[in-house]
Amino acid sequence: MSEEKKFRWVGTRPIRPDGIDKVTGRANYGADFALPDMLWGKVLRSPHAHARIQSIDLERAKALAGVHAVMTAEDLPDLFAEAAKSNGGHDGFNDLAHNVMARGRVLYHGHAIAAVAATSSAIASQALELIDVEYEPLPHVLDIASAIASDATLVHEDRVTQGVEGAGLSNVANRVQLGHGDPAEGFDLADEVIEREFTTRPVHQGYIEPHACLAQTTPDGRVTLWSSSQGHFMVRDYTAKLLDIDLSLVKVIPAEIGGGFGGKTTVYLEPLAVVLSRKSGRSVKMVMSREEVFRASGPTLGTRIKLKLGATSEGVFTAGEATLHYEGGAFGGSSVMAGCMTIFAPYAFPHVRSTGYDVMVNKPKGAAYRAPGAPMAAFALETVIDEMAERLEVDPVDLRLRNAAKEGTLASFGPRYRRVGCVETLEALRDHPHYSAPLGPHQGRGVAVGFWFNAGLQSSAGVNLNPDGTVTVLSGNPDIGGSRASLALMTAEEFGIEYERVEVVIADTQSIGYTDVTGGSRVTFATGMAVIEAAADVRRQLCERAAVVWEVDAERVVWEDGEARLKGESDQAPLTLAELAQNAGRTGGPISGRAALTARGVGMGFGAHICDVEVDPETGRVEVIRYTAVQDAGRAIHPSYVEGQMQGGAVQGIGWALNEEYVFDSDGKLENPGFLDYRIPVASDVPMIDTVIVEVPNPKHPYGVRGVGEVPIVAPIPAVVNAVYAATGVRFRDLPLSPPKVLAGLDGESAA
Repeated sequence: MSEEKKFRWVGTRPIRPDGIDKVTGRANYGADFALPDMLWGKVLRSPHAHARIQSIDLERAKALAGVHAVMTAEDLPDLFAEAAKSNGGHDGFNDLAHNVMARGRVLYHGHAIAAVAATSSAIASQALELIDVEYEPLPHVLDIASAIASDATLVHEDRVTQGVEGAGLSNVANRVQLGHGDPAEGFDLADEVIEREFTTRPVHQGYIEPHACLAQTTPDGRVTLWSSSQGHFMVRDYTAKLLDIDLSLVKVIPAEIGGGFGGKTTVYLEPLAVVLSRKSGRSVKMVMSREEVFRASGPTLGTRIKLKLGATSEGVFTAGEATLHYEGGAFGGSSVMAGCMTIFAPYAFPHVRSTGYDVMVNKPKGAAYRAPGAPMAAFALETVIDEMAERLEVDPVDLRLRNAAKEGTLASFGPRYRRVGCVETLEALRDHPHYSAPLGPHQGRGVAVGFWFNAGLQSSAGVNLNPDGTVTVLSGNPDIGGSRASLALMTAEEFGIEYERVEVVIADTQSIGYTDVTGGSRVTFATGMAVIEAAADVRRQLCERAAVVWEVDAERVVWEDGEARLKGESDQAPLTLAELAQNAGRTGGPISGRAALTARGVGMGFGAHICDVEVDPETGRVEVIRYTAVQDAGRAIHPSYVEGQMQGGAVQGIGWALNEEYVFDSDGKLENPGFLDYRIPVASDVPMIDTVIVEVPNPKHPYGVRGVGEVPIVAPIPAVVNAVYAATGVRFRDLPLSPPKVLAGLDGESAA
């Protein structure tokens, strides 16, 4: 695709199509749905981090006036028989079933044990207090070091490490390894070698809307769910699988979503609401409290990363090696594979290896969080690169440019890069006025590079031409990051019509073909490709309809600037989209297009960030005083949305670096389950985030799109940490950089 091609709509900044409904309160989120016969569902949760359930007595709860249904794991199918016997019966769905409701043992504080449905929320809460549960408390493990110790208590008594031949029972669910060359040989070629260890704590995605759903069942077995999620097909499939019912019986209607960032890519309440609805014969609504969101849904969990980097005296990387331990929570499935894939990805290494361990602990099962696994990995590599630049007396951006990935570079996780924008983002960062701006006392500047590989996956789309010449686009992806606008812009571009004449509808699971979740920065790329194909199908039909009107072969008709035109016939008046739509009934009937695909050719995403901080030497408080994010978007379909993604990711990364962490007591109970004690940044905590969009078009997408939503959260942590070092002369390798921790470092105590 030519970079010089000019577009009418792509690259413009029209008003967001969902804006009016959201600012006026008309948009329906998960907790907004209600039905006349509705009951309220609530969940009883474990007070222990690890315990055997000896008995559950439901009789007193059942007898309470207003209670219509009570359930435990006994009311859910046992998927163990279908799971892989070679791994203690553990597979993704079996673990998901046990996470939705505990069976035999509770594995973390907040683990679901039972649920009730009653005529009011108050009665449901009262009923939970009447459920009698006897526990046998068991020892628990809360961190990586304890979990991998030789005498560690096992989270699962039957779990064998996958990926290690002959492995025995362990808290390591899986081991993965990636790389090429021989790191030992590479380190022998190095003039300088640095080896460091880094640790991070669990952090929450910080979405404002709690998990919520409404379930309705009928006597013939049909299920309708209204749910706030990042993928209603995911909700349908997971719910049907966990309840062992046919997919065709489950319809999921998507709600607007008040934030997800990866945390709403699984189910917690939906299967329980369906069971309670079946048992009661009434619809059931369930909404998590804020405390439940923190205690019982998935954060991204803690990590421990050992990293070794070798370079020549000229600043050329010779080898990189990393060992990554990622907590998965009470079940396997952490983001350690993504950490292994991304940790060395922005650079060219002749010798590189990353080895990852998925570690189980007695905490909530981890969930995705915006570029899952990558921010922690970048924290390790990008701070070591800064240390290497200092040791070699090289500018930190120049060192990165000398080693930056480019077209043809063999990526550390396998493929050779096609055209990528790592060099261009670094050059834009180096040339930005921010990079050379003066600094004051106790101030420092840090830089870092972020990478995310982005996703393709499966998408379906429909494009319907209305009789008045307007166009309706059907998408199967909830709109989290502006996909309504981006899909509408590309559709308007495809037809050559006004943006305002395109409406994008998020269709339910019975109205559009299967579509994977909104995640992996995939929607504008992948679902956009499906929309483009569906629009091409409609354009073909429009040309055929014009041929019928003109009584010529369809090959003689072309579509240009919103009109069908006859090749070589300047005297023939063109037919507009509206004219063809109005006469569709006389030329063959309604006009619509469909497309379904597995998207290939994802564009790797790179960003580079500059952060200035000021550190108060009296208190250790770190204030971010200036911040610039540079990112290759491939092609910015709607630049304002792209800038918003960049700013949002930067703010989340700043919070992760400075403030955010789950704090557990010695009994495994979360001590800060709410936004009063778990402090995410607010507007007054950060400066305006400056943005620079670089466009190196992805050659595998019709409009050059690369995913943009996840790259921006990867670089902020190391950029902040490097800035704090520049301001203080102290290197910190444990997050977050809370004032007491920074003050201790300034006082000469251990900062690692």
